[in-house]
Amino acid sequence: MAALIPGKAVGDSDGNVLFPLQPAFNVTQSGHQTNIASGANITFDTEVFDQNADFASNTFTAPVTGRYQLNLAIRLGQIDSAASYVFVQIETSNRAYQAIFDPSQFNGDLTYFYMSINAVADMDANDTADVHFYQSGGTTQVDTDSGGTNFSGCLLA
Repeated sequence: MAALIPGKAVGDSDGNVLFPLQPAFNVTQSGHQTNIASGANITFDTEVFDQNADFASNTFTAPVTGRYQLNLAIRLGQIDSAASYVFVQIETSNRAYQAIFDPSQFNGDLTYFYMSINAVADMDANDTADVHFYQSGGTTQVDTDSGGTNFSGCLLA
């Protein structure tokens, strides 16, 4: 039998504690995002889960002030080796967290390249977090792969 524990937690007779309203989300793409322009927002249209309903329109909005674990796994494809750099970043209201590389170091265009970002972000209530792509030089031809791209996060403390 579940009993209410202060702070929105629910406990059971075995001592397990659940936080059913704890902010947590995991989103992905249903298809490829193609020919991404520098500065573009990476789109996420499929919710694996969105506990507490804080993710909408490609953006997570922190419901309370705290420390949030944010994670990005992104598979980019068709990267032009003539670009000076390619980077992706999780942009929050307070700061940005990025991963960058120089595709000109390769002998030709990259069929695919995997990048990831993991960050503990300080966020105030109503701060937002979303994902952006940037490229300097080269042709605008980068795609995302829907099977290898997701964005997730949860409130830590």
